[in-house]
Amino acid sequence: MEKEFDSAPASEVTREELTAVMTALEPDQIISTKEHHHCPRRQLTRTEMIVFWGLRIYLVFMVGVVVYQIWTTVR
Repeated sequence: MEKEFDSAPASEVTREELTAVMTALEPDQIISTKEHHHCPRRQLTRTEMIVFWGLRIYLVFMVGVVVYQIWTTVR
């Protein structure tokens, strides 16, 4: 007869154990495990969307400022 082993509950798994398991797996095993336990994207609230779009616009604006400063300095 084969003996069945219960795995430890998720709350009892330590970071060191997870690190040991991840270093023992080969790259294709890690990818397959990550695909199997995929977490879907989180739905953002309206406020979060506004903040992120504001940051994107600010980033594009600041890249333009930096490019302009480099262009005027080179001339």
